[in-house]
Order: sequence, then C-alpha cells, then structure tokens
Amino acid sequence: MASTPSSATTPASPVLAALACNLDADLLTAAFPLLEQGRVAALEWSFDALFAVEQVPEWFQELLRAYSAQGRLLGHGVYCSLLSGRWTHAQQQWLTQLRTLARQLPFDHVTEHFGFFTGANFHAGAPLPIPYTSATLRLGQDRLQRVQAACECPVGLENLAFAYSLDEVRRHGEFLEKLVEPVNGFLILDLHNVYCQLHNFRLPADELLALYPLHRVREIHLSGGSWAESGQEPGRQIRRDTHDDAVPAEVFQLLKWALPRCPNLKYVVLEQVGGALRTARSQAQFRVDFGRMEALVQEYQKGSARQPGNAFRPRLPLAPPGPVIEDELLHTQQRQLGHILETAASFEQARQRLQASSLAHTAWQIEHWEPAMLETAISIAQKWQ
Repeated sequence: MASTPSSATTPASPVLAALACNLDADLLTAAFPLLEQGRVAALEWSFDALFAVEQVPEWFQELLRAYSAQGRLLGHGVYCSLLSGRWTHAQQQWLTQLRTLARQLPFDHVTEHFGFFTGANFHAGAPLPIPYTSATLRLGQDRLQRVQAACECPVGLENLAFAYSLDEVRRHGEFLEKLVEPVNGFLILDLHNVYCQLHNFRLPADELLALYPLHRVREIHLSGGSWAESGQEPGRQIRRDTHDDAVPAEVFQLLKWALPRCPNLKYVVLEQVGGALRTARSQAQFRVDFGRMEALVQEYQKGSARQPGNAFRPRLPLAPPGPVIEDELLHTQQRQLGHILETAASFEQARQRLQASSLAHTAWQIEHWEPAMLETAISIAQKWQ
C-alpha cells in the first residue's frame, strides 16, 4: 500500500462523470452506448451483489479490470448492514470476501450505506437509521476500520434517505462526519436522498446541506425515485428513494448547487435499478440523464480553479482492528423494531407495540417519530420481507 501520509494534500483531480453499473441486462443495455462512446469516466460496482454468483461472465470481469487498471473502479457495498448491534458470521464472511476481491480488483475507494437492515436476510432489505449515541458511534467507527483494513483504500458512507423525525435529519450530517473521521473517511452525498428529506420534512435546501460536512464529500449520487400517499396524513405524499425513475429536475439543481461547494469531490455517479430500464424509452431517458449530469460537471470545471485536496487515504500504519465491538442492547432493539415493522397488521398496531417495547423512552425517541414516517418504515420493511 502507498506510504503517503493521509494528512498530505494531493493535486486536485478533475470531477469524473460515472455510472453505477452492475451485472444486469437491462442496465447494461442502457449503459452500453455510453461505454462504447468512452463517456463513462469511472464505474461504481455493487460488488457484494455478486458474492453468491458462482460464475461471473468473462466480459464483465474484463470491464471491471479495465476500470480498476485505470484507478477508476469504485466499490459500493449494499448488504453489510454496517451498524447492526451484533457482528454476525455473514458480516465476517462479507469482510473476508471484500479482502480477497480488493486484491484481485483494486478499488479507488469502497463505500457502504449508513444504517442497518431489518430481518435476518440482509440480501433482502433497505437500510434504516439508528440512534445517534456515543455507543453507536463507537460501534460504527469499529466497523469502518474493519472495512478499511480489508480493502486498504479510502472508505466512505452514504447519507440515508429515510428518517423518522426532523431532529434526526438535522443531526445526520454531523454524526456521519464523526463516524468517518477516525479512518480519514469520506461521504457519498446522495442528492436524491437529500431531495427526499427536503420534501418529507419541508426544509430549504441550503439549510439542510449546510448541516453536512461538504469538505468530506468525495462522491455524489444522482438517481430518481417514487411518491407514496400517506394513509396517516391524507393529501401528503412521501418521497421514496426507490431508484426506479428518471432523475428529477430538482436533483439536477441540487447538483449544480453542490459542485462548487464540495472541494474534495472526485466522482458524480448516476444510479438506476435495471428493473426500471426495460423499455427503449426508459433506456433513452437514462442516457439523457447521464448527458445532463455530464454537462453540469463539464460546465463546473470550465470555471473552476480546484485546489489540492484530501485524498482520504488510510492513516498509516494501518493496524488490524482489535476485538469486534458489539452492543447487545442495540441488537435486541433492532431485532424487536424489525419484527414489529415487518409483522404489524396496521399502523396503529405497530405504534402500540413500539410503545410497549424496549425502544420506548430511549435514545430511539420513538415518541417523536412522525406518523407518516413510521408508516413509511412499515412499508419499507414489509416490501422486503
């Protein structure tokens, strides 16, 4: 591993327009013209989606090797459930597989999602928040150190789209910064996730984004999503981060705002799930979105005099982590919450069961959860059952 100290600055690199590209026929069909034209400057790959695949096609491996050789392959984890209270055999196996893979296909950086998954099957879920306490902070810092020791490259976390309350939204950026600081880590600023919170909690964009450590942003995500009607608040729509539609105009506006305010930004990545790209029309729109993203990046760089910045390299020497930090109370509460969300027959039943649970009158602050957001959490958990 390189011996450059993490405190040293490095020459400012251009911001690169990238794609989240996985082994999905519809997604690859949509992306192929962009790849063929040489417009995709970097590739983000959800590496753990293939951990259970016995045979990866040689042509796809060659694509990954080509980007890795250029130092432009990004690893994006999905299934670690990084902030679960208990460290499981499945998570240790995930880490072992990442270590092996990072030797075969060196990544420019590796990222994971903030939060934990409900249910026992981490390969079928969506991340949900945890309490912002000193105990969960120590646990998260421990897990990030393990990821960094496995991949030996910069590591980061993605901001979460979902929140239960406005207070949680306001504290999210600060907590993320504390999590990544010990590993000199960075953030993925997912602007559609930001858009979800702006709409769901009725915040001005500049007010919310000012709460994020923008100097820690190395990567930006753009994607689309969907709307869900609230049964608890008739007439209210909740924005969901489902990655199954075109990028909204408002998200492109957020990108234009963010570009000059993220001094260590290196990648802007377009995401969309393959299941939403099954028609020629949706595939064409995907390429239009990439072109619009690409144009905004190029426009920013024409007038930008970027200074040397933080490369987020691991601090040296990179000591192996000690015993795994676990939190049995957090584990019990997470399992209890997951069970309630996944099995509640109604919103009212979920609310009553939460009030009678070990989460009541704790740092989870369930007493302050917005009804429409609890309703959304139930929907998320039961979708992935």
